[in-house]
Amino acid sequence: VVMDADTGAFLYSKNMDAREYPASITKIMTLILIFDALDKGSLKMDDTVTTSAHAKSMGGSQVFLEEGEIQTVETLIKCIVVASGNDASVAMAEHICGSEQEFVRHMNERAEGLGMKNTHFVDCCGLTDSPDHVTTARDIAVMSRELIVNHPDIRRFTTIWMDTLRDGQFQLSNTNKLIRFYEGATGLKTGSTDSARYGISATAEREGMELIAVVLKSPTGQQRFEDAKTLLNYGFSTYGLVHASPEEPLPPVPVTLGTRDAVQSMVDPAEGLLLAEKARLQGLEQTVTLPESAAAPVRQGDVLGTLTVTQNGETLLEVPIRAAETVEKLTFGEMFLRLARTMCFCG
Repeated sequence: VVMDADTGAFLYSKNMDAREYPASITKIMTLILIFDALDKGSLKMDDTVTTSAHAKSMGGSQVFLEEGEIQTVETLIKCIVVASGNDASVAMAEHICGSEQEFVRHMNERAEGLGMKNTHFVDCCGLTDSPDHVTTARDIAVMSRELIVNHPDIRRFTTIWMDTLRDGQFQLSNTNKLIRFYEGATGLKTGSTDSARYGISATAEREGMELIAVVLKSPTGQQRFEDAKTLLNYGFSTYGLVHASPEEPLPPVPVTLGTRDAVQSMVDPAEGLLLAEKARLQGLEQTVTLPESAAAPVRQGDVLGTLTVTQNGETLLEVPIRAAETVEKLTFGEMFLRLARTMCFCG
């Protein structure tokens, strides 16, 4: 699949709901939970994490953490993202939830909350070959979008090409070669096992549009990169994203019987997105429709009017124009005082 990150629209898909082994692409959900904890304040980048014997025992891709080794959360995130460290993933899972099993339970809950209907996790790193550890290209795109849209700080790690660990003694090299060789690449995660073959969730940004390309079960590591590039190139060459916004500042709307005379109108940037084939984005026209007045009370976010985007008379997008603030209704006492102030008493 290839998905537009801003709107969540799929631009192309093939076998998008086929269940496959995700391998280390699993770690995208692990990273979501890590950044959820960072956002909530229950975890900090400079917190220290002690490696357990279980975390040390992980095979596959790893950074060779020793039992009892102490690293910061920030360093372990780097190890997960850049080197796809299974040991670092388990160490973080145990630190956040006390055990990998409990962490995986939260991973599945989070997946369910995102509507990932064909996904089930057994571990936090994707090393398992359990037939119960499965996902789909669609679901991977959904969780990839969740990570990059709601946790944009992840790009600070996913765009690293090379780095070091343990004061320069251990070299980290990004498993995602697109970071080095594809223009605009921003991430995100590779994966490979004997059962999964080779997969990738690749993200890239050009001209203000960020795309997510997911490839699963590719026969070789290089082929997954070539397929991801083909998907991204298709998306960038064929589609464009327009942020519809008023060509001139929106006027305030008068409010009748309100504690203020008018309410400022606005367009939410998140609602004013038009994704279409590039040929459809030429010669766009905008029309603003607002009422002569609004009756109090007006709540922040209430729809006041519409911004309509058309091309050759055809409506392509209708964006609600909302109240930027709340204006309460005058009480009887306030109306009386206001009336009294406007009256002139002559002797």
